[in-house]
Amino acid sequence: MEFKYEALDNQGKATAGVIAAATQDTAIASLQRRGLTITSISGSEGGSLLERLQKVSFLGGVSGRELTLLSRQIATLFEAQVSALRIFRLLAEQAQKPYLRETLTIVADDLQGGTSISKSLEKHPKIFSHFYVNMVKAGEESGKLDQTFLFLADYIERSYELTSKARNALIYPSFILVTFVAVMTLMLTVVIPKIGDILSDSGQKLPFYTQAILNLSGFLVDYGIFLLIAAVVGIYFLFRYAQSGQGSLAVSRFKLSVPYIGSLYQKLYLARIADNMHVMLTSGIAAVRALEISADVVGDATYEALLREAVEEVKSGTALSQSLARHGEMPPIFVQMLKIGEETGEMGNILERLAKFYNREVTAAVDTLVSMIEPALIVVLALGVGFLLAAVLMPIYNTASAL
Repeated sequence: MEFKYEALDNQGKATAGVIAAATQDTAIASLQRRGLTITSISGSEGGSLLERLQKVSFLGGVSGRELTLLSRQIATLFEAQVSALRIFRLLAEQAQKPYLRETLTIVADDLQGGTSISKSLEKHPKIFSHFYVNMVKAGEESGKLDQTFLFLADYIERSYELTSKARNALIYPSFILVTFVAVMTLMLTVVIPKIGDILSDSGQKLPFYTQAILNLSGFLVDYGIFLLIAAVVGIYFLFRYAQSGQGSLAVSRFKLSVPYIGSLYQKLYLARIADNMHVMLTSGIAAVRALEISADVVGDATYEALLREAVEEVKSGTALSQSLARHGEMPPIFVQMLKIGEETGEMGNILERLAKFYNREVTAAVDTLVSMIEPALIVVLALGVGFLLAAVLMPIYNTASAL
């Protein structure tokens, strides 16, 4: 939201303007960091409905594509020798999302107060991850911020495309399955009971599969609401359990144990680890710190645990390849390539090749999965609908034939 203000600068000169901030207190603090003395400030803290939604819901997030674009813009402006303060002021002015605009404005205010870029970004973990902040910190120390932001843009784009491809591959099958369940439920609760009355009035002996369908239909009609409540409650507690440390580890192990799907997840996480490590080592971040950050951003409890264990072992003098070789989740080829990198001093290049290899593997696995799921769904849906129709139509046909 925006606040209109009037203030005095360090020389006592009157100035006025508009500032974007989440609350009036935040706006006042930002203006004071600029060295201004507030004389009056006004504005609506409610903001428009869209702005309020963007601050409290998923609309307020920043997608990987938006963060990629932001990183490329920052890199371009650094290459043009624009100051960091001016860069974030410019980007804040042109940001379309209020949430992002407010964040960039706060970062600019922090920079004006003498805070480093990495420290400023670190205050906004919802947008800038540990990985992102540490990369920026390494760029500040090396004096290569333009290259750092280009590295980040390339990395985020690769990660976003890879994750999106894996996620989007499941959207179509999920939609089909949900539609199938909804249609079958509707038929069992609305259509089948009426047909069941007709079959009961006919007095004929019903086949066991028809009787099973009628019994299932009657159960859903009588107890469906209780079943739905139980399912909602069960999903809620399952979700809560999955958020806990033990639960997230159990979910992770289950995902990795599912045939084919587990292999896809494994390749996805290995690609993420290799890409993270490559980008950070290339930027001059120490190996131990790179491992710690990779554990934070890998997105899986099993791989996070083994990376954190590897951190402690590497600190005690154990080689990284030797530490990871103890875990069955790390393929031998991954460990062997790391060992070669350690022996030749080309760890960054080796990790880059591993990242490219597993990115290709994930892409190929997703394409194969999609090509397998579509015909499998068609067969399953055809069998389900065919069995349901046969179970209710065959007795009707027999009754009609007997007349």
